[in-house]
Amino acid sequence: MSINTVVRVNKNLHKERVNYDKYVLNLEDTSDSPFLQFDEWYHEAEAHGGFEANAMVLSTADEHGAPSSRVVLLKAYSNDGLVFYTNYASEKGRQMATNNKVSLLFFYEAFQRQIRISGLVERISEEESEAYFKTRPKESQFGAMISKQSEMIASKEELERRFEELKKSNIDPVRPKSWGGYLVKPNYFEFWQGRPSRMHDRVFYRKEKETWVKGLLSP
Repeated sequence: MSINTVVRVNKNLHKERVNYDKYVLNLEDTSDSPFLQFDEWYHEAEAHGGFEANAMVLSTADEHGAPSSRVVLLKAYSNDGLVFYTNYASEKGRQMATNNKVSLLFFYEAFQRQIRISGLVERISEEESEAYFKTRPKESQFGAMISKQSEMIASKEELERRFEELKKSNIDPVRPKSWGGYLVKPNYFEFWQGRPSRMHDRVFYRKEKETWVKGLLSP
């Protein structure tokens, strides 16, 4: 489908201002471990409710360095890294296969906070992917079975027809071989706390060999 009509869009947002004044982030109050600091902020966001605390922006790049970003859901985290699931053949899956450098971004508007994470990504084991797949709602399993993620489809109706056929069938869902989990192994964290007059607090953690070094960044 091609669209030839050109409509001019022009909106000035220069006067859009929000005063960030809810919290303070001092270096001396942060954990020596970025994973513990992440855990603290995550649990605060999770307890607040009203939004998906595990929603994160995953940014990848292709072999030419062209970036792509999209929101995915964090499904587990530990000192080993952060885990999410997707289709290996999707755009992000193809990009991660050729360039394993990725970044993650969590934005907690209610707390005027964001967390930036950079690192290397790798697939988790087939056994781990299989175990998680079985915990998903049956309809979500069917959705993964019919979706050739990121590929063009003839129509939405055709996709929905195939989905309804699976729902009405008596077959047990089977995890597609093209679907599974990824582990992001961080080498950099940045915790950003909004402050008045754009004098934001920024604490970074950078991995140097097996040690995490932390410090402050100018806003």
